Amino acid sequence: MSRGKDGPEDVDATFAEIVADLRADGFGLPESDTADAGGAAAAPGVGAEGESRKTPDRPAEPPAAESPPEPGWRSGGTTWDATMFSDDPADDDEHYVPPEPPPLPRPKMGAFLILLLFLAGLFLLILPGVIGVGPTVATPLGILALATAIALLLLRVRQGPPPGADPSNGAQV
Repeated sequence: MSRGKDGPEDVDATFAEIVADLRADGFGLPESDTADAGGAAAAPGVGAEGESRKTPDRPAEPPAAESPPEPGWRSGGTTWDATMFSDDPADDDEHYVPPEPPPLPRPKMGAFLILLLFLAGLFLLILPGVIGVGPTVATPLGILALATAIALLLLRVRQGPPPGADPSNGAQV
């Protein structure tokens, strides 16, 4: 078999050869076909009776355990059959219904000021001619209004624990 830099040159032929060798050994065939393939070619060293080579018989099913295994750290306490063939727990009529969320807090005067500055800055940048201001004056004013609105918005973000929280109580959700 000639090889290139990365492997055999004729990959399909090499694969077919490997598959043919495995099939000759009985891999990849159902059990009934394996017995027929073994019966067609007599094993070497077989007597004059022409006995064919037989594959070892596998038990039909593994022996069932009389009692379920004891639950340990690796098992959940239920068997595979109980888990797979029992009713789906998601189909229960009783399911979690979250409580109603609390109402949104009323916006304060600072929130209205920030919204006004933000909209005014966008208006000055997009449509400065509507109010009769030239672009050379409106562009710096619009950028200044947007920057002020963003700065005030970031200053309003709460930092630290909420009021009345116990700092020794751990994480607050």
